[in-house]
Amino acid sequence: MPQYFDPYDADRPLLLKCSCGRDHTAAEHQAEVAAEAAATTLRARSETADFEAYSHEFIEATLVKALFPQDALRRRFLRAVGKGAAMSAIASVLPVASLQAMAQEKGALEKKDLKIGFIPITCATPLIMAHPLGFYRQQGLNVDVVKTAGWALIRDKMLNKEYDATHFLSPMPLAISLGLGSNATPMNVATIQNTNGQAITLALKHKDKRNPKDWKGFKFAVPFDY
Repeated sequence: MPQYFDPYDADRPLLLKCSCGRDHTAAEHQAEVAAEAAATTLRARSETADFEAYSHEFIEATLVKALFPQDALRRRFLRAVGKGAAMSAIASVLPVASLQAMAQEKGALEKKDLKIGFIPITCATPLIMAHPLGFYRQQGLNVDVVKTAGWALIRDKMLNKEYDATHFLSPMPLAISLGLGSNATPMNVATIQNTNGQAITLALKHKDKRNPKDWKGFKFAVPFDY
């Protein structure tokens, strides 16, 4: 039986394109179906109690990691004071349970139709995947997620109120609020997508030059002034 076209089937029209009727190849169709199946699986998993518990524990672990960036220091602290005392001490300055309970409280939405910009890099994943996974819809939001070409452009679109929210480099909201490089405009940070994800990346030809002392004369590209 032919895989793509069957010119000898009297019960079906002979379409020289995908059998679904759209103008794309069978391989593209299969990739789209596989992606939708993966998203469906992730959506179902995200609605389970186990995933909710995993999310809460992951958030708490991330916050503790932020408090103790060096894991050896975290372990020494726990050994010195004990697990119970450590949890109480951290909860006194970072009430995770209360914050999680607050996150579950739902008030009236100020705006339902939102346009959110992002730069296509890894740390934008939560903003991007929340759309196909239905997380925005679950909160009653109709979100248009828009890929944007660069940090200066995405800043300008926020300043011009073309976007309701956007993916930013962490210093950018502070710089914009202070008027550094643009007119001073107050910005609020709603979430932090990652921590300590930055790196100084060398060209492959310099892979053996691990010591900064060997970098004299190098030119480094910076994605944005702030």
